[in-house]
Amino acid sequence: MHDSGRGFKVSVRKEDLVFAAAHFITLPGHRCESLHGHNYRAGVELTGTLEADAWYVYDFVALKQVMRRLTNELDHKVLLPTTNPTVAVRAQGDSVTVSYDGRARYVFPATDCVLLPIPNTTVEMLAEYLAGRLKSEIKAKGAAQVASLELEVEESFGQSASYHEALSWD
Repeated sequence: MHDSGRGFKVSVRKEDLVFAAAHFITLPGHRCESLHGHNYRAGVELTGTLEADAWYVYDFVALKQVMRRLTNELDHKVLLPTTNPTVAVRAQGDSVTVSYDGRARYVFPATDCVLLPIPNTTVEMLAEYLAGRLKSEIKAKGAAQVASLELEVEESFGQSASYHEALSWD
């Protein structure tokens, strides 16, 4: 929270920051889960000093709008990792083909998929991905007073992961 160690924290955890999505993850020992789904929830915390003219860390309305858009992009989709060393995801025309360890596994309509630049669709990786997208959004709006962000993704009640990052605006 900047050099003085003092500052503010704001959080947004709303009932509409949700997405229902299908996924699978790869596990140690060359194992791959079956396709299944979750009703995910996202929440975010920003820390920092106050914006000089408005006296807030970040505009709640703008933050909720960005988070709704990001969660809506994932809603009712199959989440596929594109940087996993054992999963090959190939978009071909109207289809996405997924192979695991060299063997064909799934073929999905392309419109039902979101290809994510992550190694696995764990809640940890989803939290980091969404945090990166949010960081880009708030940086574009010139939010130099925001010192850090933490983004949490819950995959079921009481089971979540968070990603935290100190922000540098250089």
